[in-house]
Amino acid sequence: MKITDLRCAIIGGNPVVRITTDAGVDGYGQVDFLRPSLKQNVLFYKDLIVGQDPTDVERVMKRIRRYGAFKPWGTAVSVIETALWDIAGKAANMPVYKLLGGKVRDRVRVYNTVGFPMKGWEPKHFAENVQKKKESPEGFTIIKQAISFHTQTPENVPGYFFGELQRGPWQRETGVLTERGMKYEIACVEAMKEVLGDEVGLALDCGPGWTVPDAIRFAKAVEPYNLMWCEDMITGDYTPYVLADVYREVTQATSTPIHTGEQIYLSQNFRELIEKKAVRVLGPDPLDMGGIGELKRVAEYAELHGLLIAPHGVGAGLMGLAAHVQVGAAMPDNCIAFEYPIGNPKWWYDIVDGLPDPIVKKGFIDVWDAPGLGITINPRKARKYLESGDKGFFS
Repeated sequence: MKITDLRCAIIGGNPVVRITTDAGVDGYGQVDFLRPSLKQNVLFYKDLIVGQDPTDVERVMKRIRRYGAFKPWGTAVSVIETALWDIAGKAANMPVYKLLGGKVRDRVRVYNTVGFPMKGWEPKHFAENVQKKKESPEGFTIIKQAISFHTQTPENVPGYFFGELQRGPWQRETGVLTERGMKYEIACVEAMKEVLGDEVGLALDCGPGWTVPDAIRFAKAVEPYNLMWCEDMITGDYTPYVLADVYREVTQATSTPIHTGEQIYLSQNFRELIEKKAVRVLGPDPLDMGGIGELKRVAEYAELHGLLIAPHGVGAGLMGLAAHVQVGAAMPDNCIAFEYPIGNPKWWYDIVDGLPDPIVKKGFIDVWDAPGLGITINPRKARKYLESGDKGFFS
């Protein structure tokens, strides 16, 4: 079997990859819906993989990994990798999890991130936000709420921090919190835990942007609330470096689990975090770090060092959801849960075949057993959503 083409189309703002072969077997992957401009990045790799055997996933990936980098530049590499696994599974008539070592669990736990906008910026509004998610029919057992520099808190809470407000897309504030700002964040946690109790775990997406002293003060102050983790306090998102020694200082000062990793590309760049035990929980994103095989490699090495895994993946779409389910089934026992990707816009659920209904039951997704990633895009239904320049995507 040989790869004959690599295609990328924009479907509802989502870059979708299709790899075709001379055996009539094709594979799909999906890129973060926030990154439609990455289409050209994906197509850059076409000449490097056409003519290769897609079932030799590692051999193909060795040809293209060197061209990726930290988020978002590893996305194109990662989405190609998931599409290759889709082909390999279909060719073997097996679900991808079988090719990744086999099933460890029959269902995978997911956590959900609470969205915006909120009705206001008082602690009670954060409580209302997580209360609504707690009552959702999916029955999530872990909810993640963005706080602090990962929100518009600095703009909306007077006297929040000693820093300058940033303007422009993807810019983030950083600085020392005032005493008022620190008390405000602690009050938000208190309010959220009041409604979640011990029934639903609370994780916090914090930054990046915190200083080390503030990160330590806050993490220690919220220890009584048994948080699942505090995420990306120092680095994260689009930060092109790791700072393992800095994270280690925070981790060693508190019993609150510290979490990071969504922006990191390739397993080699997780090595220092793991070997120094710089965080308690790692959050790689398989659609940024190099793929699902790369995620499993990091998870296994982390398990050897007593660290936990809670993979990131909120923007990966439904094909990304399928990739998460497949690797989640085969992950070692240190995997807590993965971040639940959704279809956006809602009509995505109408153009994808193979999804269970409902998808999430009591906070878990049952692992499906169809070949490859186990779901696929229905060309007949999806064609009407293609942009004008992508009409040949399914031909």
